[in-house]
Amino acid sequence: MRTTVTLETDVQVLLRQAMRERGASFKSVLNSAIRQGLQGTNTPGQTGFEQQVFSLGAPAVSLDKALALAAASEDEELLRKQALGK
Repeated sequence: MRTTVTLETDVQVLLRQAMRERGASFKSVLNSAIRQGLQGTNTPGQTGFEQQVFSLGAPAVSLDKALALAAASEDEELLRKQALGK
């Protein structure tokens, strides 16, 4: 299939760089890049992202009533400020 595609400058630079590195044609590099992008495959030597997780232990307070706890804290702070005349 023939079609006209307008490439952004940074994409064109990347394609030209890949052409030089691989010694391949523009058509070949472009088709390969599109295939990899649409199939979601990683480039050689590239791994997927994996988030590191850490255990924070048991919560110090029950989170079942977190909103009530926050409201009580806010009320205490407002009363403290009022007592100081702020």
